[in-house]
Order: sequence, then structure tokens, then C-alpha cells
Amino acid sequence: MAAAGTQGRKRLLKEEDMTKVEFETSEEVDVTPTFDTMGLREDLLRGIYAYGFEKPSAIQQRAIKQIIKGRDVIAQSQSGTGKTATFCISVLQCLDIQVRETQALILAPTRELAGQIQKVLLALGDYMNVQCHSCIGGTNVGEDIRKLDYGQHVVAGTPGRVFDMIRRRSLRTRAIKMLVLDEADEMLNKGFKEQIYDVYRYLPPATQVVLISATLPHEILEMTNKFMTDPIRILVKRSDHCNGVFTGLWSSCCQRPDQHHIRTTSYITALDPCLSIDFKMILV
Repeated sequence: MAAAGTQGRKRLLKEEDMTKVEFETSEEVDVTPTFDTMGLREDLLRGIYAYGFEKPSAIQQRAIKQIIKGRDVIAQSQSGTGKTATFCISVLQCLDIQVRETQALILAPTRELAGQIQKVLLALGDYMNVQCHSCIGGTNVGEDIRKLDYGQHVVAGTPGRVFDMIRRRSLRTRAIKMLVLDEADEMLNKGFKEQIYDVYRYLPPATQVVLISATLPHEILEMTNKFMTDPIRILVKRSDHCNGVFTGLWSSCCQRPDQHHIRTTSYITALDPCLSIDFKMILV
């Protein structure tokens, strides 16, 4: 009980107590300053530059290579930081275009966002002949079934309609290797928690999970503990909110019968160019 109480206090460290926490630089994350040095496929690079990108943003420089490596990633990121292109580029890089099955599933809280994600995927993958479908409520179910039967490399959609297509066996999950949860906090706010869990239960056990969220409330952290394995955590501060360096704490705890085990988790602070950039692993 005493050990549990101590760890509880550690997780509730206040801002003024952060000076007492020892930081060590994470050695597993590097900054990749250009798209050319990310090891991306040539047809994807053509799509990136044709889309108008010249240089990757802060989150893209740090997250794309980690996702491509197969790591589970938590990105605390708001609109305007380049998050959508980050996971779209990563998804496209990991596809086997010769296999006409769904290999990546992206869940979003609104129909509009799912539609935007589909458009970005198709634009960036223009030279790859990628098939991507937006699976959202309020549209014709028969059309969804027809498109899915044709074969889609990527499906972006809202949790309710996606789960419905899985239950109908129109959306086959056997080849899915990546799940992206975009604006996860908004999906929870809209009451999609159980549907997200339902979808996840149908995915292959080794599915990589990438979670994007503007905030990390308790329910999000609970979800990451169930879905993710040793996740990389990336924090991104928007340029128009530049008022100092953002600092945070991430600790993952689990109790065993014989001991209280604290698992260290990689911690990355990725800030926009107007802020200093630091990478840190927190040991608690």
C-alpha cells in the first residue's frame, strides 16, 4: 500500500515539482529534417512534393520515421501542426499496393474530418494508385459495401459506420496492420468509446496503433494502456501558442503480485520552430 501511495503522488506531480524530476535525453528518436532522408518510396515522394510540401513540420520530422519503424505512437497535437499529413505519409509508406485489401484503418470523430483525410491520402498517394474509401454515416450503405468489395488499401471513417461494415463482413480486417485514432479525445467526447473498443477487437493482435489527441484525459490514457505497446509519445506546440517550452510527464505503471513495477516510456517534446526543442526520457 505504501508503494502504491508513493507512485500515486509521483503521477500527481505539480508544475513546481518538475524541477525535482531527473531527465535524460532519449537516444532512440532523431530529427529527420527533409522528406528525402526519411527513406520514403519514390512514388510517395513525388506525391508529397506535388501536394506542395517542401520541408517536414516539427511533428513530421520526429513521428514519421517512428511510425514507419512500426512503433506505437501517441501524438498530442492540435490542428495546424501537420498531424494529418504525418500519419497519411506513414500509412502510405507501409502499404503493399499489390495487395488489394484494407491494410490501414483511420478513425475520426466527424464525417467531415474522415472525408478530409481521404482527400489527403488520395492526393499524397496520387502516383501510387492507392485505393482509399471514406466510410461515414449518413451515406448510402450499399455504396460503402460496393466500394469495400472492390478493395481498398485504406479506409478512413467514423467509428459507428466502420464497425457496422465490419459486422456485415464487408470491411475485412485480416490484412490490417495499422490503426490510426485521429482526434481521439473528440471521439470520446462524442460517445464513441465502446465503438472504438468494438472495432479494435476485430483487428489482428499485432496491429500497430497511432493515436492523435489534442488532450490526454484519463480515458485516453486508459485506452493507450489497453491498445498500445511501449508507445513513443510526441507533444507538439502550435506556433501561434508559443509562450514558452511545454513540459510534461509521462509514466506508465503496472502492479505485479510480487512488486510494483514502473515501466519507463520514451518521452519526446516536439515544438514548433519558434520554440527551443528538447527530447527527454523521464525516469520515475
